[in-house]
Amino acid sequence: MKLPLIAKLLVPVAALAIVVPAHAGGGAVHGSKDIVAVASSAGNFNTLVAAVKAAGLVETLQGPGPFTVFAPTDEAFAKLPAGTLDELLKPENKKKLAGILTYHVVPGKVMAADVKPMQAKTVNGQTLAINVAGGGVTVNGAKVVATDVAASNGVIHVIDSVVLPQ
Repeated sequence: MKLPLIAKLLVPVAALAIVVPAHAGGGAVHGSKDIVAVASSAGNFNTLVAAVKAAGLVETLQGPGPFTVFAPTDEAFAKLPAGTLDELLKPENKKKLAGILTYHVVPGKVMAADVKPMQAKTVNGQTLAINVAGGGVTVNGAKVVATDVAASNGVIHVIDSVVLPQ
């Protein structure tokens, strides 16, 4: 698999196999760490954190929230077509990158136990299709692989693909 340059620089091979230690019904507790700090320390969101920084969204995601973040792993970003991430990380694409990242964020704190099939309005104003079937949850087709990763200002649900707004 060919990784974009930024992924090669930021993603140690071992981190690709790491999944945040959380599961449905009870997630890892991270005390006073905000969403950015939790993602930074998890080890498998290096690309997401780099993108959040490039988009100028760090302060927003460190704010009071609460936020529900559907967080793509480094592996999820690696699935994007070659060159896509490098292009998005360019300063001239900051607004587009911010739009994509805020499409992964829903206002409020939605825990796994509260998830039901619905259209959830995201911070960027568009909606995500949340589906529950066969014991699994998808967000615009991306599979939720870990849930309820607690942060002081919200919750993270880990997804296996980057979802793109229309």
